[in-house]
Amino acid sequence: MTVWLTQAEADALFAMEKHRVDERPWRLPDTGGGIVVPLVSADGDEPFYLDISRGRINLAKGKIQNRARTTMVLARIDFGGAPHRNPNDEEIACPHVHLYREGFGDRWAFPISPEVFTQPTDHWQTLLDFMRFCNITRPPELDRGLFT
Repeated sequence: MTVWLTQAEADALFAMEKHRVDERPWRLPDTGGGIVVPLVSADGDEPFYLDISRGRINLAKGKIQNRARTTMVLARIDFGGAPHRNPNDEEIACPHVHLYREGFGDRWAFPISPEVFTQPTDHWQTLLDFMRFCNITRPPELDRGLFT
C-alpha cells in the first residue's frame, strides 16, 4: 500500500531550502550510470536526495529528480526520451517535468518552462536550473566528468 503525502506536505517539502550534507565532490554519471546525492533541509531535520542518471544506449537521455521521505519524488525532469502520457491521456513531449500530485505521486508531467529551464539541450545547465527549481541553495560539489 502506497502512503501518499498530502499536497500541502509535498508543496512544503518542495519549497524547503535544501543543502549538501558535506563537502564531498560528486562525479556526475557517465553513460548508463547514476548517482544519489544526499541533501538535508536548512534546519537539518528533513533528509532529501538528488538523483542523477544517464541513458545507457541513448546518450542524450537522462533524468534528474529530487526525493523526500526516501521514496517520494517531489520533482523530476526527463530529457532525451519519449513523450509521457498523463493519467488523463494527455501526451507531454520530452523534455518534461514531473511534479508530485497527491494520489498520483510523480505520474503527472508538464511541459518545461523556458523561464526556469533556460537551455534544455545542455544537460549541465539543466542540472543547475533543476537545483534552483528545487530550492537546493547549497548544492553539492559536482565534477562534470562526461556529463554534457
